Amino acid sequence: MNPTNPTEMYRPKHHYTPQKNWVNDPNGLVYLDGEYHLFYQYNPLGSSWGHMSWGHAVSKDLIQWEELPVALPEIQHPDGSTTMIFSGCAVVDSLNTTGFFQPGFKQGLVAIFTSHVDLKGTGLAQHQSLAYSSDKGRTWTYYNQNPVLDIGLKDFRDPNVIWWPQKQKWIMTVVKPLEFMVQFYESTDLKSWSFMSEFGQQGDVSKIWECPSLVQVPVENKEESKWVLFISSGHRQKDYLAMQYFVGDFDGTSFVAQKQNEILFVDEGKDYYAAIPFYNLPKKQAKPVMIGWVNDWEYARDIPTGDVRGAFSFPREISLTESGKGYRLRQTPLVAKNWKTFTLTEKSTHGKRQDVPKAYHVRVDYRVTPSTAFSLDIQQGKNEWTRISYDPTSEMLSFDRTKSGNVRFNPRFPSVEKLHVPLTDGKLLLDIYVDFALIEIYANKGTGTMTEWIFPEENQHSMTLYKK
Repeated sequence: MNPTNPTEMYRPKHHYTPQKNWVNDPNGLVYLDGEYHLFYQYNPLGSSWGHMSWGHAVSKDLIQWEELPVALPEIQHPDGSTTMIFSGCAVVDSLNTTGFFQPGFKQGLVAIFTSHVDLKGTGLAQHQSLAYSSDKGRTWTYYNQNPVLDIGLKDFRDPNVIWWPQKQKWIMTVVKPLEFMVQFYESTDLKSWSFMSEFGQQGDVSKIWECPSLVQVPVENKEESKWVLFISSGHRQKDYLAMQYFVGDFDGTSFVAQKQNEILFVDEGKDYYAAIPFYNLPKKQAKPVMIGWVNDWEYARDIPTGDVRGAFSFPREISLTESGKGYRLRQTPLVAKNWKTFTLTEKSTHGKRQDVPKAYHVRVDYRVTPSTAFSLDIQQGKNEWTRISYDPTSEMLSFDRTKSGNVRFNPRFPSVEKLHVPLTDGKLLLDIYVDFALIEIYANKGTGTMTEWIFPEENQHSMTLYKK
């Protein structure tokens, strides 16, 4: 790795990034014939947002990814306008409901995406369109009668589609972002859609709603599951981005959320957004898996990462746990087994720097008392550090990146995040994955998470555990 080249200096080892250029939302997460597909918002022409197309990567194990050529490129029109390929999903049309495939062919992929019509930088319309592939996503054909769903709005996007076997129909979850409204549509062929119901104007409405998905999630230690509606929206801190979720019931027509007295966030960090789940997972995969975009629109265009801008989170298995306040999400990262792991307890050496590689895993199993509160500096150089600390009185875990290195590129980047983490039998339980510039924290076995970028400038790497 060249420490003077920001593209490689800040490129994570264990998280997927393309070789170069801009990325944002993951799209079309789907499993087919031994391959996991990750499509994503991609600019083939540079490291800034624009010319939105679908990039493409595949994996056999969700750990190692192979970048493939652009799957769905932006469409140029004779009048000078373009159709950008905005966010959406992909499904396996094994019954050939669309008629796009040869009789008996069961491996057809169909992409359902927002077609964003743009003229000289001015968005004119958004509607939902289709493309299809008979060769496992290597080549695609745009449906010649696109769009398939147009309600005449300039902002109407991010379709996510599931199969409803009880009535042999497809169900689309899509948003009217400015109205904070999710809509549900049904179709038997992915081409003709009928409105069913809508849900919205509750929870967090501080930012527009985007990237919805509806997924059935198992409840731990029970033979049951609940429906979870994920929506990308605002953050606890003003004007930043995050994801919220609603747990409830879905009957094939409408979604009803359980009563909740608080906004439920998927991740309390600043850099987890637009996550969606995989479709058509193999039977051996008992829990849903989702991947998010690692960035925040408040500074996404400015992060100092050279020729590649943006990354993707670990794939996360999701389940639900029961608490006195209702159902809550648990997330478990799917990671490689070759991480260098450091285990910290209250008996570990305090106040002494420990050299670490640029990518490592910290397992915290730390008994906390008022006299042994937890504080850890990671990615520590001579004049920079990122501080993770725990206050036993408030039960709050803090992530402070204000002294983490380069925080000058945007005034919205330096920040402190907090996550409520109750002790487990008097212990603080954390799994901290440090992947060069990308940090993922899982508290209490994934009942709380934080995802964050940091950009250390000193070519030194150590960590220090402190007592209060």
